[in-house]
Amino acid sequence: MTGENATTGPAVEPASGFGPPEDGLQRLWTPHRLVYIGGQDKPADGTVAQCPFCRIPAGDDEAGLVVARGAECYAVLNLYPYNSGHLMVLPYRHVSGYVDLTGSETVELATMTQTAIRTLTAVYGPAGFNIGMNQGEVAGAGIAAHLHQHVVPRWLGDANFLPVVGQTKALPELLADTRARLAAAWPAGRGAAPEGGR
Repeated sequence: MTGENATTGPAVEPASGFGPPEDGLQRLWTPHRLVYIGGQDKPADGTVAQCPFCRIPAGDDEAGLVVARGAECYAVLNLYPYNSGHLMVLPYRHVSGYVDLTGSETVELATMTQTAIRTLTAVYGPAGFNIGMNQGEVAGAGIAAHLHQHVVPRWLGDANFLPVVGQTKALPELLADTRARLAAAWPAGRGAAPEGGR
């Protein structure tokens, strides 16, 4: 029998034989997002009609989890967050590539990202952030047709055994409460969302 000895039982593989090699990288395990990756709530195609990021601004801020609105961009909570406070900054315009943004969209996206970091820091006091965007499905963009920049607050020890072993992510606050706290703390004049909508 391969891997088994009749007198001692099954062979035991050492833990070092599993997982990625030692490389000094921090890993954020998010198995709770597998439902979304598998297709739940994903648009059927890349058209404006199917795009949730185009529909959200037309609705109510609370229902759409919009934190703040600017002239050309807005900030919204991620419906499938990596961590509490995980939000995205994106243009209203349906555009997929960073290089396709206008100059003013680029400036507002950057300014709102800075404001998001300041607001999240004031409200939640994270130890750091992951900030970035995935361009194209092959790069990991869940909705590749509409550019969005992630702002993910991070805390020491926020990736623990629960998501890795239990395939469960503990988020200590409802998204509606997170949205209300961040919207209230977002500085006026920096893409502040008027209550109730655009």
